[in-house]
Amino acid sequence: MTKNSLWVALGLVAVLGLSACSQDKPAFRGVDITGADYAQGWSLSDQHGQVRTLKDFSGKVVVVFFGFTQCPDVCPTALQEIAEAKQLLGADAAKLQGIFITIDPERDTPELLKAYVANFGPDFVALRPSPEQLPKVTKDFKIYYKKVEGKTPTSYSMDHSAGSFTFDPQGRIRLYNRHASGAAVLAADARILLSGK
Repeated sequence: MTKNSLWVALGLVAVLGLSACSQDKPAFRGVDITGADYAQGWSLSDQHGQVRTLKDFSGKVVVVFFGFTQCPDVCPTALQEIAEAKQLLGADAAKLQGIFITIDPERDTPELLKAYVANFGPDFVALRPSPEQLPKVTKDFKIYYKKVEGKTPTSYSMDHSAGSFTFDPQGRIRLYNRHASGAAVLAADARILLSGK
């Protein structure tokens, strides 16, 4: 083998190797954040007063969204997309878990959260951090939120980040989904994660 043919052969092996590696990487439609050192989980009370952690949903793809029940458009749109993604999964619908974490525990009582998430499906879970837990869980997920005063003490609004986070069935953070990515994107990525990739 000549020196030139050796370099050609090595180059071909390198190209084939890179090609093989790229084929192994899932073609997610959301932003792949696999291996991120944030958004690692939680320990918060749900709408029934039970403390829940990410481990409670082992074996499911979990989509987490932060918001508040009096949000006029962004929050209901995001939760509706999760509900529609579940429908698109058909027989695997129960393997996609929607979780809503309130950034407004002052107004979002357990009773209100229970009624709110029921609008999107009977298995949706709402989590309510205490006012002391809220800064930590939002920092852990790199979530921005800010109270915006209204005309009365209870008519305030909340500015907040609008994306969602997707965990695989092993509880690892895998994806960040920008607001209004669509149910089809969530469902397609959930199928990939459920396949074990």
